[in-house]
Amino acid sequence: MTELFIDGNNLTIEDVYNISAGGMTVKLTGDACRRVDRARALVERYVDENRVEYGITTGFGRFADVNISKDETAQLQYNLIRSHACGVGEPLPIETARAVMLLRANALAKGYSGIRLSTLNTLVEMLDKDVIPVIPSKGSLGASGDLAPLAHMALVLIGEGEACYKGKRMPGKEAMGLAGITPVRLDSKEGLALINGTPVMTAIGALTVCGAINLIKAADIAGAVSMEALRGIRDAFDDRVQMLRPHAGQTATARNINRLTEGSSLVTGQGQLRMQDSYTIRCIPQVHGASKDALNYVKGTIETELNSVTDNPLIFPDDDAVISGGNFHGQPIALAMDFLGIAVSEIADISERRTAKLIDSNLNNGLPCFLTKEGGLNSGFMIPQYAAAALVSENKVLAHPASVDSIPSSANQEDHVSMGTIAARKAKEILNNSIDVVAIELMTACQAVDLRDEGHPGKGTSAAYKVIRTAAPFIAKDEYMHGYIENCAGLVAGGQIIKAVESEIGPLDLS
Repeated sequence: MTELFIDGNNLTIEDVYNISAGGMTVKLTGDACRRVDRARALVERYVDENRVEYGITTGFGRFADVNISKDETAQLQYNLIRSHACGVGEPLPIETARAVMLLRANALAKGYSGIRLSTLNTLVEMLDKDVIPVIPSKGSLGASGDLAPLAHMALVLIGEGEACYKGKRMPGKEAMGLAGITPVRLDSKEGLALINGTPVMTAIGALTVCGAINLIKAADIAGAVSMEALRGIRDAFDDRVQMLRPHAGQTATARNINRLTEGSSLVTGQGQLRMQDSYTIRCIPQVHGASKDALNYVKGTIETELNSVTDNPLIFPDDDAVISGGNFHGQPIALAMDFLGIAVSEIADISERRTAKLIDSNLNNGLPCFLTKEGGLNSGFMIPQYAAAALVSENKVLAHPASVDSIPSSANQEDHVSMGTIAARKAKEILNNSIDVVAIELMTACQAVDLRDEGHPGKGTSAAYKVIRTAAPFIAKDEYMHGYIENCAGLVAGGQIIKAVESEIGPLDLS
C-alpha cells in the first residue's frame, strides 16, 4: 500500500483526493514529530507554571476570561468536545470525512498547535485503519472554524460518538475496539487543537476542485461535439482572436476546441453556411475560459489552506509565546467556494443552452426536431433538455453567495463569521448538478452527430463519441433514458471521457 508522508507543508489537492478514495496510508515525517513535541513541551510548561493563556488555562469564546485551574485543564478539553458536537443533517460522505481527518492531521503536523504526538498519531492510525467518524454535514459557521463537525470527529478519537468501520456504522468506542486502537485521554489544549480550524470546508473544497477540473475539461469536449453537430464555424477559435484578449482560460479553451476538432469535416468556415454562430458556440472560449480562470484561482487558495495552521491559539516554541489570532476564520475559503459555485454554474448554463439549440429544428441547421425522425409519435430528446433546464435553474438558487452573510455567535465575542462550510457544500451540489447537465449535452450531441448524413468528427471528438456510445446508444424510438444519463454522468465525473480524449490528442489545457 502506498504511503503518504505529511509534514504540514507539502500536501496537494491530488493527495487529498487519493487519501479520500482509500488505498493509501498516512505517516508523519520525523521533522513533523519533532516540531509537535517542541510545541507540546511549551504547553505543558505553561500549565505547570499556571500561566493564563487562552484555551489552555481559560474557557472558550465569551468565557476567554474565565481561568481554569491546572487540575481542570484536561476536563476542560472533554467538556469542549462533548458540548460542541452539535452538528445536524446527513453525514458527510466517507470520502469527505477521510479528507477532513487528513487535513486536520496535516495542520497539526506543522507543530504550532500544542497537541501531543501520541494524540496526533492516534488520529492518523484511525485514518489508516479505516475508522472514519460520522460527521454531520451542517452546523458550522465557518469561524471559529468548523467547530461542530470537527467535534464529531474528535468524539471518536476519545471513544465516543459514531464511526464507520470498514463501511459499517457503529458506536465510536466499538469501532476503535474492532480496529485495535486505544482511545485518547485528552490533556490540556488538545480538544481545542482538534476542533478549531477550517479542514471541513477545505476538504469539501479540495474535492470539489478535483471534480470541477474534470467537469470543465468535459465541457470543452461537449462543446466541441455540439459544435460539430451544429456545423459550427471554426474562425471564432482562431489564435489571432485570442491574442487580442489574452486571458489564460480563454486562450486554453480555444486551443482545446481546435485540437478536439482537428481533422473534422463537420466544422465549417466563416461564410460557408452562415457568417456567425450564436454565442453558445462562438463564445465557448470566453465563457469556459472565465470559469477556468476562476477555477485556477480557487485551486491556489485551497492549496494554500491545505498547508496552513488554522487553529487558535498558536504555539511558538522558538519565541516562548502563545498568540491568539484569527487563522480559524474561513473567509478565504468562503469567498473562493462561492466563486467556484458561480463559475461551475456558468458551465452548466451554457451547456444547457447548447442542448436546447441541438433539439430545436429552427436553430440546429437541418436536424429533425428533438432529434427524432418520427416526431409526434416520439418525443426524442425533448425531456432531457427539461431536466438540464431544471438543474440549471436550481444552480441559480444555490449560487447565491453564502459568504455575504454573518450571524454573531458566542454572545457577540465571535461577531463575524464566514459561512465557508455552507459555501463549500453549495459548490459541491452545484458541481453534481452540472455534471448531469454536461452529460445530457454529450448524449444529445452524439445523437445529433449520428443524424448528420455527411462528414466525420475530429480526432478528439471521435474518441469522446466512442466512449459515450459505450454508455448510451443512438435512440431511434422513445425509450427509458434515465439510466443512459446516469451512465454518461458517471463517465464525466470519473474522467473516462477525458482519459480517452487525452490519449488521442494529449492533455487538455486549463490555463
